[in-house]
Amino acid sequence: MALQKKRFLKVVFLLLPVALAGVYCGTSLPAWTMPAKGLREELTRVSAADLKTLRHSSALLAEQTQKMQLLLEEVAQLRAELSSVKEVQKVNQAASEMASEVYVQMSDWALKSSGATIDVQRTSETYSCKENWGCRVLWFFRTANPPDTILQPDVSPGNCWPLQGHQGQVVIRLPAQVHLTAVTVQHIAKEVSPSGTVISAPRDVAVFGVDADREEETLLGTFTYNVAKELIQTFPLKNAPLPRAFSYVKLLVKSNWGNPAYTCIYRVQVHGKMANQKAWTETRGKEEGQT
Repeated sequence: MALQKKRFLKVVFLLLPVALAGVYCGTSLPAWTMPAKGLREELTRVSAADLKTLRHSSALLAEQTQKMQLLLEEVAQLRAELSSVKEVQKVNQAASEMASEVYVQMSDWALKSSGATIDVQRTSETYSCKENWGCRVLWFFRTANPPDTILQPDVSPGNCWPLQGHQGQVVIRLPAQVHLTAVTVQHIAKEVSPSGTVISAPRDVAVFGVDADREEETLLGTFTYNVAKELIQTFPLKNAPLPRAFSYVKLLVKSNWGNPAYTCIYRVQVHGKMANQKAWTETRGKEEGQT
């Protein structure tokens, strides 16, 4: 009996710690569980916020990258445009220089306002219209234009110089010694002609350079003014620019386009480079000062 009681007490002592541990764990488990759950929720919330921030940062980075790419493209385009502008400037500069050169060569030395005049003594007579009664009546109300009409830019219909017959000549005194390069002849269109035709236009023409003493003449070229082409036609002279400068130019009209009574010359331009620009400038300055 004593032995059984002893065994029972031994079992009780063995089970007591287990029971106490069970009671302690049973009462402590909720206390451990609550902080762990809160920590898990906090970690979840923080992770979500960080993830949102990370996504926002990523979107901003992508947007800034796109803007940077567009900026780089604009810079590249500006560089290309700048290069193009520089090329255009170079082209414009070259064109300007070429235009200046052309202007020097194509300046009109047979312009009355620049000092050009007509050598009347060696120029053909103006058409007088004496052989036709109807023409005499018509010309009674208007006088024929003088030869220096061809030295002025007004080429309105009827404002021409009518030289007598289908052949004749005009000698132009230039305002300076000029190395001649070309001659330009201008007429009007058939549609605006007072007569309705252009048969009075010059056709075959020869150009001569004349010395200052007006004794020696040098043939510079021959050409044909074609009424079927442009109204303004420029004819380069042979061996232009000529090494020799002239102060007189003679235009010899060999034929016109069918009018036997008169030949109408509207405008003549003489082109070339002046031999002594300084002397001409000083002379023009003195003339303008006297006026």
